[in-house]
Amino acid sequence: MPLPSVFEGRLRLPAIVSPMFLASGPALVTACCRAGLVGTFPALNQRTTEGYEAWLDEIEAGLDATSAPYGVNLMVHPYNRRLEADLATTVKRKVPL
Repeated sequence: MPLPSVFEGRLRLPAIVSPMFLASGPALVTACCRAGLVGTFPALNQRTTEGYEAWLDEIEAGLDATSAPYGVNLMVHPYNRRLEADLATTVKRKVPL
């Protein structure tokens, strides 16, 4: 299976650093992506949708065209009252994964 174009020339290893509850944030995601790994984090690690968007700003500011893409884990559960707002932010910001 061919590698999706979002990954071409940007990965050192075909690995995704798991989104860890309370541990993953902008610093870890940025470091992973700059090292050639896909960095991810749960949107709910940031306590508000506004804070989530601020984290996206911080991550994107720390990456360049050669960095691996990053991703966000959105919790799809009836108790997640932020899902619609976080999903809208994710789409608006064109989060790679």
